[in-house]
Amino acid sequence: MIDRSIIRRATLAGAAALAVVGLSLPAMAQKTRLTVYTALENDQLDPFKKAFEADNPTIEIAWVRDSTGVMTAKLIAEKDNPRADIIWGLAASSTALFATMGMLEPYTPVGADKLKPAFRSGKTPDTWIGMDAYLSLVCFNTAEGKKGNKPVPASWADLIKPDYKDSIVMPNPASSGTGYLTIAAWLQIMGEDAGWKYMDALHQNIAQYIHSGSAPCVQAAKGERLIGIGLDMRGASEKTKGAPIDLIVPKEGLGWELEATAIMKGTKNLDAAKKLADWAVTTKANDLYAKTYAVVALPGVKAAPVNYPVNAEPAMIKNDMEWMAKNRERILAEWTKRYDGKSAPKR
Repeated sequence: MIDRSIIRRATLAGAAALAVVGLSLPAMAQKTRLTVYTALENDQLDPFKKAFEADNPTIEIAWVRDSTGVMTAKLIAEKDNPRADIIWGLAASSTALFATMGMLEPYTPVGADKLKPAFRSGKTPDTWIGMDAYLSLVCFNTAEGKKGNKPVPASWADLIKPDYKDSIVMPNPASSGTGYLTIAAWLQIMGEDAGWKYMDALHQNIAQYIHSGSAPCVQAAKGERLIGIGLDMRGASEKTKGAPIDLIVPKEGLGWELEATAIMKGTKNLDAAKKLADWAVTTKANDLYAKTYAVVALPGVKAAPVNYPVNAEPAMIKNDMEWMAKNRERILAEWTKRYDGKSAPKR
């Protein structure tokens, strides 16, 4: 004989389960899918997504990721039919260019007033907000320097001395963002005429222009070259591994670039995009940035790794992001015409 109480309990349990499902369907339907364009490294994507979604459970990030150059070209190609809702982690010089093209939705995130001034667009409201910065400095192999009795340089001007003939490697600015921020800094520090004359002289000491921002300091660390002009964090990493290199901050100042956040004009998910922009300036977000970069937007977030030069951040030049963006094509065409003969073969 069947126990009718069991049937009743099963029926009630089933009804309850259906009620839960019914309640969950609207909640799932309300979840906003936010299309986020980025040039962040692949290993950063999952931690960033999980941290943001934990604080914003009604929003789901859908990443679209590629290199800075590819993402910049993609966004410009989509200008009249934008597919991205927001940018999170792309060069500020690119976002500054998008602002001049009317592609961005001006918005000042809640808490942006606490950020370092260099990490804001300077517009009211802001068109983009910086996250973290990467710098270009000099990696000098002290062991090779002693062997050849070479002086330790203290400035960019020192690098054109005959002592360093064929001893320097640096990133090719036509293929490396680090290379471009380096030459853009020289042109801003020295002025265009003096800047090109400087690069003419430096060219005599260049062994090769490499298609990487990290490789020059790696080559210097290995003793393959005496001097590498390259990424700050790579230099610190190589020194921490035991490489006999000094990280030199030239007295004229350092070129740098920011990764930035910016909302795309025309997004159909504006409220969700604003929530991400707000979250991107928080302490929690800056703590994530500090896992990869030594210089981040929010004061008080300690990011400097072992062997990172304490005088690097104060040496960041006054950098005009819009000028970098607007003049990029012209500058790279001139650079290529003058110096491309010493570029490494492209793989």
